[in-house]
Amino acid sequence: MTGHDGTPQVDGVAQNTSGFVIAAVTVGRGILGIAPMPGVTGHYDEDLAHLKDWRPSMVVSMTEPQELQDAGVTTLAIDLQHSGTRWFSFPVPDFGVGDALQETDWDVIRDTALSALRGGGRVLIHCKGGRGRSGMAALRLMIASGEGQKEALKRLRSVRTGAVETRAQQRWARSG
Repeated sequence: MTGHDGTPQVDGVAQNTSGFVIAAVTVGRGILGIAPMPGVTGHYDEDLAHLKDWRPSMVVSMTEPQELQDAGVTTLAIDLQHSGTRWFSFPVPDFGVGDALQETDWDVIRDTALSALRGGGRVLIHCKGGRGRSGMAALRLMIASGEGQKEALKRLRSVRTGAVETRAQQRWARSG
């Protein structure tokens, strides 16, 4: 199977020289990636360039606004949108899960992401460290695409050790 750019789709990791890592798995005809927040390495411009080179059709930010502000990356949404990438915010506290009030927002993100993945697109989800919150959202999308829960978690963790950090995050991922 090949991606929209003609390259083979394989599960794996793409890393730049600053240590910004995108861990990716195939989902449907597309590629689903999880990563830390661009700039968490201290090299925002380099991380953003690497993320743009990866060419996601959409990015989901699981970080809270204060985390972006503390890291000095408050322009992330605008920077991505200027490159033609759709950006969605789904703020969740570190080590936390989405709450009932966010389910409608999640439904929009899920439907948009699954459509992109079915069409061969790339979807990237980030949180501060690129493991817990981004992992739980990726796992939920993998399950929603029809993959078995255990298989999806094993495959996700094969490219990103520690993805989905808490039992509560596993429950949230499996709930929808």
